[in-house]
Parts: sequence; C-alpha cells; structure tokens
Amino acid sequence: MKYKLTAIIEREGDGYTALCPETDIASQGDTIEDARDNLKEALELFFETASSEEINSRFIGDIFVTQVEVAVG
Repeated sequence: MKYKLTAIIEREGDGYTALCPETDIASQGDTIEDARDNLKEALELFFETASSEEINSRFIGDIFVTQVEVAVG
C-alpha cells in the first residue's frame, strides 16, 4: 500500500524542518532535500512499526494547502 502525503518544508535557522500534517510527524535536515528525505524515512519507519490503531488515531486524511492574501496596514 502507498500513501501520497503532504510535506511542508520551511527554513529554520541554518537548516530546514519538514512536517507531514496528515500524521503530525516531523523531521529536519541541512537542505530541503535532506529534510524531505529524512521525513520520508521517518514516515516509513512509523508505518512499519506502528500498530493499526496508532496509525488510524494519528492519520488525519485529506489536507489542503493553499495561500491566502490579506491586507496589512
């Protein structure tokens, strides 16, 4: 089985953090690619070791990422 999950990556200090909002699992890396790859590894380990109950309790499902425009000042 394969899941297509969201990775939100942002700069934090000298590196990057990556978050999967569907599972609330995060990782980090020195580059965007490292953060993404480390998140993928963390997710794979989670799905390999977690019970089905834990997966179901953490898995949010559909996540929609968009931008909004707001007036300032």
